[in-house]
Parts: sequence; C-alpha cells; structure tokens
Amino acid sequence: MDMPTDIQHQAMGYDRTATMFSPEGHLLQVEYAEKAVRLGSASIGMKCANGVFILADKRIVDKLIVQKSANKIFEVDSHIIASVTGIISDARVLVERAQVLAQQHRITYDSPIEPELIIKEVANIQQQFTQYGGARPFGVFIMVAGVNGKKPELYTSSVTGNYFSYYANAIGEDDEKLREKLRETYKEDSTIKRGAKDALNIFKGIQGKKFDINTFELGYIAVDDLKFKKLEGKEVEEFVK
Repeated sequence: MDMPTDIQHQAMGYDRTATMFSPEGHLLQVEYAEKAVRLGSASIGMKCANGVFILADKRIVDKLIVQKSANKIFEVDSHIIASVTGIISDARVLVERAQVLAQQHRITYDSPIEPELIIKEVANIQQQFTQYGGARPFGVFIMVAGVNGKKPELYTSSVTGNYFSYYANAIGEDDEKLREKLRETYKEDSTIKRGAKDALNIFKGIQGKKFDINTFELGYIAVDDLKFKKLEGKEVEEFVK
C-alpha cells in the first residue's frame, strides 16, 4: 500500500528544513509557515484618492489585557505604517528593522524614505530565512502602506520574501474571502473615510456574529498632511459615519 505524499515527505525529511526542496519542488517548512500566518487575525489595506489606510482586527478579547498594548498597526515613519499577521513576535523584529532603516534614510539623505524601499528590505530578510540552514522562516505577512510624495502606495510581503504592490489587499484569517469582497467593492476614487467604511462592512459580513468593533483599529495617512493617525474601537465607527 502506497503511503500518502505528506507522510512520505515526513519520512524522507523534506519537511524538516526550510532549505530542502521536495521532489515536487516545494519548500515544505515555508508552506507550513504560510498556513500559520493564515491563522492570524486579519487586516485590510487600501489606496484611496486622498491617502492610504489599514484596518486591522486585533482579536484581543481578554479583559485583563490593556487594549492599547496589543497593536496590529505600527508606525514605521510619519508617512509609513505597517500591519502584520501571523507570529507577532517574528513581525516585531522586522518592523523594528524597518523603523531603523527609515530613520537612517532621514539622517543620511535628509528626506523621507520611499515605502517600496521599506518593503523591499523586509522581503529580503524574509527571503534569506528560506535559503539558509539553522533558522526557520519568519511566520508573518507584512502589509506596508505609505505616501511617496503625494502618491499613496500599498505593498504586502509574504513568508517567501515575495512582495507586490496593491490597490487593496487583505492578509490573515479568511484573506481570500476578504479579497473577493474587495474585488467587488474597491473604487480608485474612494476617500479614506469611504474606503474604511467599505472595509469595515466587509469584516462585518465575513465575521457575522463574531464581529466586535472594540477589537479593531484604523491607521491612515492623508496626502495633504502626511501624518499617521490611529483610531481604535468606537472611534473607528464614528470616523466612518
């Protein structure tokens, strides 16, 4: 009797290291990491006519945890924000690297860094940990949103170290369902307020009875002032009215 393919892989050791390809051409540890990422709470990011935003579900329901200490949206620079899903401790390392890079760029060139340079550095680090032995891949997807001059930009990097630019995107739990709804509702001329309202309605539709506005936070940057602003819980609901 033939063994199932996944059991064969385990028996032959293809899933024990991120640097060994299976006969089908897969890096199994990387694929396992991607599955772990999709267990994390979700975020939606969107480019809008007047800026860019990320709406994130923190999914923190424990009353003993101080809500403001559980962040899903991070300030990289005044004009760049990031959201993460997956293993948050892994993500913290990458976000801090991005913050240092942004400050080094300001000191060296006396100008704000481009959002794409941030996501490229993060993606390069993620790629390295799929290629070298002795370390596991970063179990995170990172979404970077920012304004380059007067141009809103949105990027997402994956466990593999690939990154793409998006008009709108979702990461984390139910990401494919969220993206399907985004494909139906996204409009390039949406304002931040209108886009955030659409994103919140998408979350309501997907989560159903599990939806709780108090677990959400909204980070946005408008092209007219280039200042990061963050709202939480009921503030998000008031903003999108």
